[in-house]
Amino acid sequence: MTEVKQKVGTIRLQNLSYGHKAAAALMAAVKLDLFSAVSTGANTLADIAQKLQMNPLNAERLVVACAAMELIHKEGDTFRNAEDVERFLVKGKPTYIGPWLLFAGSGFDRWKDLADLLASPEEPKLLGMYESLTDEAAREYHEATYSVGLGAGIRFSRQVDLSQRTKILDLGGGSGAYCIAALQKYPHLKAVVMDFASVCKVTEEFIAEWHLRRSISTLPGDFTKDAFPVDADVMIMASNLPQYNQDVLESIFQRAFQALLPGGEFHLVGETLDDDKTGPLGPALWGLHEVLNNSRGRSHSEKEVIGYLEKAGFKNVTVNAFVPGSISRITGFKV
Repeated sequence: MTEVKQKVGTIRLQNLSYGHKAAAALMAAVKLDLFSAVSTGANTLADIAQKLQMNPLNAERLVVACAAMELIHKEGDTFRNAEDVERFLVKGKPTYIGPWLLFAGSGFDRWKDLADLLASPEEPKLLGMYESLTDEAAREYHEATYSVGLGAGIRFSRQVDLSQRTKILDLGGGSGAYCIAALQKYPHLKAVVMDFASVCKVTEEFIAEWHLRRSISTLPGDFTKDAFPVDADVMIMASNLPQYNQDVLESIFQRAFQALLPGGEFHLVGETLDDDKTGPLGPALWGLHEVLNNSRGRSHSEKEVIGYLEKAGFKNVTVNAFVPGSISRITGFKV
């Protein structure tokens, strides 16, 4: 039989070029609370239009787009949320991450200038926008990250046995979500969140909401250069990996190793690339995002991070799946 060669088409490339439209549709659905409406029984076009106070035509347009993106599933004349949407995008659930998705998509207008930014001869700053983070920007950022960070912190505390540990130092801990989650499971622990002064103001508010001021404190500073406390036997650095280049990471890890108590453990929870650096897409795009932040940060592979930690002196370095296809937890010990 003669093999028929499939004709190369343009659909994949066109769909990629429509990415901003898909993101806008998702954010509109979140803002309008479409998924909460579907979850609570508004599962026909007429019901959805009435619940969202939209004209029927626009309700149909939005629902059709969300169905095409498999955010909702159609069954006859009714709709239901996809499993991940039902869990993470229904307002009122403890797993709701709507604020984070809206914040992550807030830079639409800046991404349109990506080509110009990539071609710019301007030398990026070491930490870019993070070097002058205002109180307002810090609040906006970490109120958004808290919605997804608490879930990540709970996952971390389920994965890592901290029953024999005494104190956590969370580097760039933002909202304090990892420490807050850890204290729920291990109330004997003490914890310190080290972050910029503008961020610590927000951190302290979250700590107070959980009535954990006696157990969790903040340490205003720049952990890329300022001294670390020397009484922690657990250190965490989570969800900020692409913000830094190799030199900064190696410096952080070396100082962390020196400050960590003997026998202590260091956990890097980050958006890591595969070793061949061809994906996953999320970590690759977070590295590209640093162009917008004018920093020297980039995406790093699991293999690279292992090398940085081993160079700093950590032993028994292992890679553990955290959020498959996006985030890894890479752990080393001060033996």
